[in-house]
Amino acid sequence: MENSEIPAENMAADSDETIPSRRKMLALGAVGVSAALTIRPAFAQTAVSVMNCQIPVPAPTSAGKYIDPKGNLVPPGTKGAFPGSARPFTGEEVKRAFRGQTLPGTQYNQSQAYLQYIRRLQAGQSGFTCFASIQMPR
Repeated sequence: MENSEIPAENMAADSDETIPSRRKMLALGAVGVSAALTIRPAFAQTAVSVMNCQIPVPAPTSAGKYIDPKGNLVPPGTKGAFPGSARPFTGEEVKRAFRGQTLPGTQYNQSQAYLQYIRRLQAGQSGFTCFASIQMPR
């Protein structure tokens, strides 16, 4: 394109373009739309995987131990403590329990002890990544 074909309002005083051309604006818009279309499915996929992640109570390395009402691991048979869950809980089940429901297959006090155990999870423990994921705001 010669300078004579460029409208006067799109020409800069020097070689720097201070006002983007219509073509550049359309190109930027197209990039933005494709980025949004790419990111949205990724967020949806992340949300689904977070809800399906699992938290074992207790961790497999502590199998056989009981959970006391404060969420601590204690020896089997400790008075007031509960045996570990036979299956891990999903992120969705734990999220609902934090909102007031009981964990599946548990009574209220047992569910509360399990939730205390889950709250105490630390990096490196089985289920921590899942727990951290359900705590992230979206």
